[in-house]
Amino acid sequence: MALLERVSTLVRANLNDLIDRAENPEKMIKQVMLDMDNQLMQVKTQVAIAIADEHLLLKKQKENEEKAAEWTHKAELAVDKKQDDLARAALERGMTCRQLAEGFAQQVADQKAQVETLKSALHKLEQKLQEAQSKSDLLMAQHRRSRALERASDARMAMGGASTVATFDRMKNKVSRSEAVSHAKSEMAGANVEERLAALGKEDEIEKLLGELKARRSQS
Repeated sequence: MALLERVSTLVRANLNDLIDRAENPEKMIKQVMLDMDNQLMQVKTQVAIAIADEHLLLKKQKENEEKAAEWTHKAELAVDKKQDDLARAALERGMTCRQLAEGFAQQVADQKAQVETLKSALHKLEQKLQEAQSKSDLLMAQHRRSRALERASDARMAMGGASTVATFDRMKNKVSRSEAVSHAKSEMAGANVEERLAALGKEDEIEKLLGELKARRSQS
């Protein structure tokens, strides 16, 4: 039956695999436990119905066995009364009842097997549900720890990657070049001032020499 197939699927389910494959592990395990609860209620209902059917079939079996015995007794009375026709009719009725009783007996046996199958499924599902309940917190903690380690590893790999190192090298070179350019500009600016001051001193010296020359020329 479809119910037993669903129960079998849940019982065989590996909780660790389900969590590993789930995008949202917490939601997944809650859904699995909810499914188990729902299936558990359905199986319990089916077990109760199957047991009730077994009792009903057993009752029908006993009723027909009793009727067969009654018709056999009536056939005996008819024989005692030398009424063979009535005896034959009673025996025929008794045979029919015995055949029905045998049919119900087979149904009772089949129903007993069905009840045991449902009880076994119920027991296994209860065990699986207990396992899920006891493992849920542990499994979730393990999964969260695994994800945290994975993220940490990814971060370390990203920080230690060649592209990151190359980026830092480029930034370092850029800063060094900028510092060198600024220093060169500073030196050039300083040199320009010194040249201007030297030029002023040179002009003063020339004017002094010119004055002295003029003075000498005026005296001669």
